[in-house]
Amino acid sequence: MAQQTTPVRRARLGRALGPEVTAVSGVVLLLPDGREDSGRRPSALRSTASVRALARRLTRASRAEGLVAHTVHYRHRGWNGGEAHLSQDASWAVDETLRRYGDVSVCLVGLGMGGRAALRAGGHEAVDAVVAIAPWLPEEDAAAPPEPVKQLVGRRVLLVHGTSDRRIDPELSFRLAARAKKANRDVCRFEVHSDGHGLRQYRSEVHALAADFVRGALFGRPYSRPVQDALAAPPPLGLRMPLAAGFGQTRRK
Repeated sequence: MAQQTTPVRRARLGRALGPEVTAVSGVVLLLPDGREDSGRRPSALRSTASVRALARRLTRASRAEGLVAHTVHYRHRGWNGGEAHLSQDASWAVDETLRRYGDVSVCLVGLGMGGRAALRAGGHEAVDAVVAIAPWLPEEDAAAPPEPVKQLVGRRVLLVHGTSDRRIDPELSFRLAARAKKANRDVCRFEVHSDGHGLRQYRSEVHALAADFVRGALFGRPYSRPVQDALAAPPPLGLRMPLAAGFGQTRRK
C-alpha cells in the first residue's frame, strides 16, 4: 500500500487589488492579522476582507505612480514561536514580487500579528518601507532577547497604534519604535487616542495616513505636515504623534 504524504503548504499572493495600472513601479504587500500559535491554514476570504478597504485607499492614492497591492496568504495562522512563520511568508512574498514585477519599490503593510511580520521581514534588501498598524509584539522578558530593530535601518517606518488597545499594549510598539529610532531617523509613530485594537473609530484617518506615508516613502512625494513633523521630531514627540480627527479629508495645499 502506497504511503500517503502530507502536501507541502505554500504561501501565495492574492490577486492584485485596486485599479489597473499600465506599468507597475511599486508594490504593497498586505500582511493580515494572525495568531500567536496556530498550525491551521487561515481563511483566504477572511484575510482579503480584512485589508481590502486599506488596499483600495493605498492604490487609488498612488495609481498615477503605478502602485499595486497584493494580500499575502500565509501557510499558517500562527507566528509559532521561533518558526516565525508569518515573517518567513512575508519574506517569500517579497521574493515573489521581484520575480513577477522585476526591480520595483516594495512596502510591507501589516496589521496586528502581520505588523510584527512586516517589521521583522523589513530587513529584506528589496523592502523600502514598512507600515505596522497595531502590531502584535511579545511582552518584554529580561530572559529573552528584545524584538530586533537593526533590520529596519535604511527603511522608512511608520507605526500606528490606538491608545485604548486592550489586546496589545500600545507601549510595546512605542518602546520598539524608540529603539528603532536610535538606529534609523526615518521612523515615526502615531497614536490614535481612545481607539481600540481594530482602529474602527478612526479607520478612515488611519488609511489616509498609511496612503500618505506610502506615497512619500515609495515615490518621493511630499509627506503631509504631520508626517514630516513626526519624522523630524526627536523622541518621544515623533513617536507619540496624535492622529488628528479628519486627517486626509481635506486636500493638502
